[in-house]
Amino acid sequence: MNSAQPVVLIVDDEVRIRRFLRAGFELENFAVLEAENAEAGLRQATLRAVDLIVVDLALPDLDGSVIVERVRAWSTVPIIVLSVRSSEDEKVKLLELGADDYVVKPFGMAELLARARAALRRQARGAAANPVVSVGRLSINLATRGVSLDGDRLPLSPKEYRLLQVLAQHAGNVVTHQHLLKEVWGVRHMQDGHYLRIFVRKLRRKIEKDPTRPEILLTELGVGYRLAQGAPPQLAGE
Repeated sequence: MNSAQPVVLIVDDEVRIRRFLRAGFELENFAVLEAENAEAGLRQATLRAVDLIVVDLALPDLDGSVIVERVRAWSTVPIIVLSVRSSEDEKVKLLELGADDYVVKPFGMAELLARARAALRRQARGAAANPVVSVGRLSINLATRGVSLDGDRLPLSPKEYRLLQVLAQHAGNVVTHQHLLKEVWGVRHMQDGHYLRIFVRKLRRKIEKDPTRPEILLTELGVGYRLAQGAPPQLAGE
């Protein structure tokens, strides 16, 4: 990410949506590039150095998922998908293709900017290889495998730590149920969603002030979980 002014590429065929997004991102000191279709967006992403791509799914020439798939083949630039489609299967498909986040229309600009900042922080962490992820009261040192809450070391079982580790590696972004099950329990248990629910409850009892109203480990209903770095509060809950 450019230290002075991050560059966002907006790919959407609706002029009013591009104007709305441009105004919001420019207020946050982003430089904004625009494309009105998938082919133009792919050209911009290839020829220009961008720090973030915001792409609508319903483009006139190609589905926005094609941009996600093609860009992800050669770049790790954060990609946020916008769509009126809100089905869980659609979200999972896009996230598995490589999108960093999925925002359902209509949405507020504050929500989109929060998700954009979270995606950029994750990208910056990866570039700087910073091993410490801090989410409110919680701190995870990925190098030493140490976890602390309010400065006190937090004892975790190996599976609890592994689950938190995977979430921390994607802090601020949703991680699908399938990915968590594969990373924590292995491919043979990718249909055993009850494993995940049980361990999420265990973790919440240890890290949340009120496990019934989580503020750190949030649920994206039907899709997965995220650590709440930059995530809007309405995603909390189970």
